[in-house]
Amino acid sequence: MIASIAPVDRRSAAAARAAWPVADGFVVRDGVRIAWERFGSTDPAAPAVLLMPTWQIVHSRLWKLQVPDLARHATVLTFDPPGNGRSDRPQEAGPYDRRAWVDYALAVLDANNVERAVVMAWCDEGQSLWLAAEHPQRVAGLVLFSAYPYAALTLDGDGPAAAAEFDPTAWPAFVEDFFERVFSEPHSSKPLEDAVGWGLETDGPTIALEAGDAVIDRTTAAELATRIRCPALIVAGADDRLCSSADAEPLARLLRGRLELLAGSGHAPLLRQPIRSNLLLRAFLETTMNGSTAALPRQTTWTRALARKRRALYLSSPIGLGHAMRDAAIAEELRKLHPDLEIDWLAQHPVTAVLETRGERIHPLSAELASESGHFAAEASGHDLNAFQAIRRMDEILVANFMVFHDAVTEGEYDLVIGDEAWDVDHFLHENPELKRTAFAWMTDFVGWIPMPDGGEREAFLTADYNAEMIEHVERFPRLRDRSIFVGNPDDIVPDDFGPGLGSIRDWTERHFAFSGYITGFDPAPLVARRDELRRELGYRPDERVVIVTVGGSGVGETLLRRVVAAYPEAARLVPGLRMIAVAGPRIDPAALGAPAGVEVVGFVPDLYRHLVASDLAVVQGGLTTTMELAAAGRPFLYFPLANHFEQRRHVRHRLERYGAGRFMEYADATPEVIAAAIAEEIDRPVTSLPVETDGAAKAAAMIAELV
Repeated sequence: MIASIAPVDRRSAAAARAAWPVADGFVVRDGVRIAWERFGSTDPAAPAVLLMPTWQIVHSRLWKLQVPDLARHATVLTFDPPGNGRSDRPQEAGPYDRRAWVDYALAVLDANNVERAVVMAWCDEGQSLWLAAEHPQRVAGLVLFSAYPYAALTLDGDGPAAAAEFDPTAWPAFVEDFFERVFSEPHSSKPLEDAVGWGLETDGPTIALEAGDAVIDRTTAAELATRIRCPALIVAGADDRLCSSADAEPLARLLRGRLELLAGSGHAPLLRQPIRSNLLLRAFLETTMNGSTAALPRQTTWTRALARKRRALYLSSPIGLGHAMRDAAIAEELRKLHPDLEIDWLAQHPVTAVLETRGERIHPLSAELASESGHFAAEASGHDLNAFQAIRRMDEILVANFMVFHDAVTEGEYDLVIGDEAWDVDHFLHENPELKRTAFAWMTDFVGWIPMPDGGEREAFLTADYNAEMIEHVERFPRLRDRSIFVGNPDDIVPDDFGPGLGSIRDWTERHFAFSGYITGFDPAPLVARRDELRRELGYRPDERVVIVTVGGSGVGETLLRRVVAAYPEAARLVPGLRMIAVAGPRIDPAALGAPAGVEVVGFVPDLYRHLVASDLAVVQGGLTTTMELAAAGRPFLYFPLANHFEQRRHVRHRLERYGAGRFMEYADATPEVIAAAIAEEIDRPVTSLPVETDGAAKAAAMIAELV
């Protein structure tokens, strides 16, 4: 059981959206308001998809992993059922009869001027069969996931549960038990939590109002199915613990449709096997809507293998700007080894800002990626960001972006994919190994999810479960990663375990990774050697004490930036000739910082590392890239890791302490006066940190170059 799961906060949940509605509204039938949303194309000639709700235990967010991808190809309509979501919660049985739901569906289609749509449903209780049989002119195709409208619902594991056994006053316990049966696959904590949260947005008494004949019987279902003439697809999980997948075959036969049986899958493949589900939906939509522009054949070009140029698709993590610097350095070294290598970058802002200044080629599908850095900024609160939970809540974005990646490699004839912490690609390739099309090099600068104390036992359980799944993936499918490169050295790995019984992070990483050493993205030695000249080039006078304040490219560090600039008046009193430059980066509005007189606020600085080398002191957040650039340059710095950010507080801090670089500061204890005093104490302190290697990019490139 999941203890104490609260209803979903739609404001926080919206931060994770990969697709936003282009329109929304309500339709009213018999005094009941039904909320709908429309996504994707506004072209009336585009194919249309209607995603039906199941019973009111969930609402339309059930389709969150399908909507973004479908919306790239069609007009997509969703609506919340009565009793959940933004729809009304009537207190009589009539509005919950499945025949009424047909009226709701037709009203949503009419409100959006959609004459004909492909109807898709999960755990359907008859409403989609009624709609397709009685209104064939409105239904172009029918897709049913785990939809056996006449099947006996098994709740106790031994047989059908009688209606009298349902206790409306024990709704939370029922919801948890129900969805634990829905998600029978291991490592299903995230969809399970989502579904329980959606279920708790309604209540037992509302569910109890459902009409007794809401689920149609076998005879009626068979009669309706024989009347349906549109193309049909039935998707069933062979390991469904809620309903018997044996009922899928006769339903498919009656509908004269295709049956897709998913071995090892439970009752909700659209949430637990989203990539396979999305590919099935794409294929069905394209073959069904023969009259739409989406189904028209496209011109394609095929090149004989030995006549092809060497091509690589490079994926650079958008969380901060550090990956862009090191990835550009690796790309430069790769071109030295393979001068004919063409590199396309599938990347997002702000990474693209760095790449474009270097003349790199951005893949056009990059424009269709959902924003990961925007999600992280929305997840942050002050100087607090639980990075592990933020990544968990980014599942919708990760699924959507993997589908974009899949399109890029399907059409691109690439020899190699390089993923620098491209978590979506690594995870979903291991979940769908048959989709691997070319060599794959995987890079990361940390291994292992680590719980934060504030997360308690629940977060400790979840991080261990995520680690266990990653270990199972890598050891079951070692062929998925052709190269696994740790950006650093074995001593940089934290001395933690993956979780109870899972073993040492360092031992496992040493067995499964090669080590490149750290990659700075630039050679600091020439800049350090001519530091005085560099200061003159950048406009810094010899008598100035320059402090650079920078918080990365994601926008999460605005709170810290405000706190540090507020420390300037006191710091300037303590340090004669102090000049403070605050770098807002590409995602923070410089005008919004309210900097005091004497503080210069600038936006995005393409070659920030040159300013860091020239500075007398830096004040930074706690990301690995900036702190290691400062360590490589031999500069003193203060760093303030985000609260509850496992990577900054454990992985990065461990590495910096090994190098003896920087001074750790706790933001919660750092008033402007404390920061000012620390600036004065550190600005003249001799730096004695270990040297940082400068050949990391070349070593990583040499490992990767063997794959092309």
